[in-house]
Amino acid sequence: MKKALSLLFALFSMVSIAQHGYRDGNRIGIYGGVNHTSLFTSDFNTKPELGWSAGMQVRGNYYNDFSMIFGMQFSENNFSVETTSPLLQKEDVKCKIMGAQIRLLLSYNLVKDHVSLDFGPVLQINDKIKFQDKYKNNVLTESALTVDQIKEITKINGNIYVGIAAGNRRVRALINYQYGVNNILNNLNKEDDLKLLNGGSFKGNIGVITGQVLFNL
Repeated sequence: MKKALSLLFALFSMVSIAQHGYRDGNRIGIYGGVNHTSLFTSDFNTKPELGWSAGMQVRGNYYNDFSMIFGMQFSENNFSVETTSPLLQKEDVKCKIMGAQIRLLLSYNLVKDHVSLDFGPVLQINDKIKFQDKYKNNVLTESALTVDQIKEITKINGNIYVGIAAGNRRVRALINYQYGVNNILNNLNKEDDLKLLNGGSFKGNIGVITGQVLFNL
């Protein structure tokens, strides 16, 4: 995980330096905000929770009203799962996924320098699911699995990004949605004993709504 993050940072730094020399409409920006993450799965019951994200991006002119955006983001994505404790108490357990993303987006300028529609692919590298240790033996609702048994999710994932940016050249508000196109729970399918406890294969996709503020340098 650390090696992957170092590689992402180095790649972003090289592109940023290269872009910095072209000032005709090209901008380097930093941004941060909150996200609302859902895990869509029929294997157990989940609820969306709030998290945060922050990153940097390079925007450059591409063709006519189109621009290209290369960005890197770090985020904490949270959701909760319904469980039953060893004492037979119903408890919602908050799950946290820390991750980094690189994105290459096409941006269409609806109103030049003020409003744009951004869309494109995102590569996400994330850690395993984390939670408070006291909940690790809680059993998931509608499953024979414990919380601890679902933590080793897929580490490399692909998302589709669609968003709107509005403001001016210096400050913009960003609202976007990302949907995970691959099965983020697929890594669990490598363990036959887990599939047996689950009653079949695992299938899940993430969906993230994000609101952020961007400051161009």
